[in-house]
Formats: sequence, structure tokens, C-alpha cells
Amino acid sequence: MNLAPPTPAARAVLLDALGTLIGLEQPAPHLRAELAARGIHVTAARAAAAMRAEMAHYRAEHHRGGTPEGLVALRRECAGLMAAALGPPAARLDAAQLQEVLLASLHFFAYPEVPGVLRHLRAAGRRLVICSNWDLSLYEVLAATGLDVLVDGVVVSAVEGIAKPDPGLLHRALRLAGVPAAEAVHVGDSVAADVRGAHAAGVRPVLVRRSANEVGSADEDGRAPAHVPVIADLEGLLRLVVDG
Repeated sequence: MNLAPPTPAARAVLLDALGTLIGLEQPAPHLRAELAARGIHVTAARAAAAMRAEMAHYRAEHHRGGTPEGLVALRRECAGLMAAALGPPAARLDAAQLQEVLLASLHFFAYPEVPGVLRHLRAAGRRLVICSNWDLSLYEVLAATGLDVLVDGVVVSAVEGIAKPDPGLLHRALRLAGVPAAEAVHVGDSVAADVRGAHAAGVRPVLVRRSANEVGSADEDGRAPAHVPVIADLEGLLRLVVDG
């Protein structure tokens, strides 16, 4: 892995959310458990297929979840697609119950090292702004994981109406951070969204390559350019922007 410290020194760190700060436990086992609690039993393969259908639709349409009304409609659609993939067993649940099952199957968590790293970065004087392709619910997830109080700002694609790799989202994060692009790094787990988006915005990218089994970003190519630093978790960021 290339761990050469970026230069000049970074005064701000822009941070992706899913796969970088926050993980999502594999949802299919939780879906099976939620259905079983309601007397509905499906195979592991059927549950996995249902969650794949739901997540594919969400990733394609998450930009519509930037308002409460839009998020409600998007969740309704996602639950419907999940139900269609589950087949006849799901017919026993109405729309509200399907959404309840879907949301209860999504278990987000902060990676263990993340809170300590964020505190270290802030103590070292770095401005921290989350810059994520997500819907309005990211604010709730950050509050639930305790990360909301450890950063200086949050920029959400669905709220802003623009998503990475479009550099506009990072430009808005830079304005929140109050630093020029040359004095920031952007950390994320997607080559397609994070590395390319950072390059387009004139921000130095750092790629996170975690090895656990949780859900991360969908990335079409997944190949890190040779000049981009790659870290196994957020601890590696300290060597790049503080210790280095």
C-alpha cells in the first residue's frame, strides 16, 4: 500500500460515510429474523435476493430522499421491491409492515476506531466534514452512532441535489470546512465516487480498503490508481495527515 504523506499539510479532512466511517451489517440475516418474528419464514437465498433488489433500487434512486416526503416515497418503493423479491410469503404484510421490516433489517454501526481517530484529528486542529452520497436519514444514523458531535459539518448528496463524483458536492464540503481544495483530503471507499470526485474537485484522495464482511459502497472498477494512498482503516489516516 502507498502510505506516502500527502503534501501540503491537510487542514481539513472530508469524509465519506458508508464504508469509511459507518458500516452496514449484512441485512439478509436480519431480514429473515424480522420476518420469522412475524411468522414468515424464507430461505437465506430468498432473503439475500430481496435485499439485493432493494439496495439496487436505493442506490439508483437515493437522490430522491432529500426531503421527508421524498424519503417516505423512496422507502415505500424499496419495501415494495423487497416484497416482490420475497414472493408470496410477503403478501401477509401490508405496506407499513413491510417498511417496518425493511428498516429494522438495516443495522448501521460506527467502525471501532472511528470515534478515536476523529477526536485525534480535531485535537490536531483539522476541520472534519462528512461528504456522502446518502439520503436525509444520514443525520439520524450519525446521531445514533454518536458521530454527529465529532465532526464540524455534514453535506448529504440527496439534500444538496448533487452527488459524487460530481465535484460540486466536495466544493460545498470545502466551503463548510473553510479551506481551499489544495489544503484538504477526501477519504472514501469508492474509486468511482470518492477518488474520481476528489480529483475532479482538486482535493487529494485517500482510499479506504476494509476487509470485513459488512456492506460498503458499490464500486464498478474498484482499482486504486497507483498514486492514491490506500489505508486498511481510519487509523491509517493519522499517519497521512497528522503524524506525517
